[in-house]
Amino acid sequence: MTCEGMRDSVILAAYGELPDEEIIRVEQHLMGCATCRKEFEALHTMSELLSSGHPLQDPNPNLLAQSRMRLDEALDAMPPYGLLTSLQIHAISWLRHLQGAPALATLLVGVGFLSGNFAHRYEVAHAPRPTVPVFVSSPNGGGVSTISAITQLPGDMVQVSYNRVVPEMAQGTLNDPQIRRLLLVGTQAAASNVVQAESVGILAGECKIGHECKAEADGSGVRSTLLTVLRTDRSPSVRLRVLESMQRYVSQDERVRDAVAHVALTDSSAVVRTRAIALLEPVQSDSSVRQVLRTISTTDENPYLRTVSTQALQGSGSLQ
Repeated sequence: MTCEGMRDSVILAAYGELPDEEIIRVEQHLMGCATCRKEFEALHTMSELLSSGHPLQDPNPNLLAQSRMRLDEALDAMPPYGLLTSLQIHAISWLRHLQGAPALATLLVGVGFLSGNFAHRYEVAHAPRPTVPVFVSSPNGGGVSTISAITQLPGDMVQVSYNRVVPEMAQGTLNDPQIRRLLLVGTQAAASNVVQAESVGILAGECKIGHECKAEADGSGVRSTLLTVLRTDRSPSVRLRVLESMQRYVSQDERVRDAVAHVALTDSSAVVRTRAIALLEPVQSDSSVRQVLRTISTTDENPYLRTVSTQALQGSGSLQ
């Protein structure tokens, strides 16, 4: 998406009002667009300055105590009210309380709305479901908070459970745009590490066979999302799985090649770095790749990695 199309989303993100399902798309765009990133940072800084304000000063304790004493004396000196007057005073006080507390009225309306909404969802959730694969519920009604479970079913089917106001579930093929969107969310907003690893594994498997593994111009798409996981995920097994899925794209996509080179230099796992070096060997005619392999072979603290990198440099691979 162009910068003009992302402008409203960037503004909402700066003020913390962007829906959950749009956050990943905006973050990926900001990573690749310096202009929008500067605008986001400026808006965020201005918002913090406006919200800081000036601290309120507490009243003088002596003045506060004297005022309370005078108020008590004035109340004691007042004659007692009759029954009718007391009822009028209580009625007026209650009305003023409601006028001064609109949040209470809003809360009552909200409770009624949520109760009706919950009852409707309960009826839908317990209604008889057809045996054919269908969407149990649509994610278009609100933002997805977390992905709670992912199960790969026979026949190229995937079942994704996700949380909004109440847990919901969607089921469909890997070609379904809604299923792919939920899997992308699952790589960043899963309810557990197991669910995140399952989401990454399914998408990595698609990339490994070359099916629907596109890298969009705005930084979105399955391939870009997996490269983000490769840089940020803490699990070596997850990073290794992503590396395996990128093998066919190392020679085609410069961003993939750079990401794999970065892993070969800096990853905390020797197993992951070893696999990254192996992926770079066929494209070592790229000057930046050869520089990475030379750096590892001469300066790395791990003797095994130095040996593996040296052997890769002695190979005869070329850029495909």
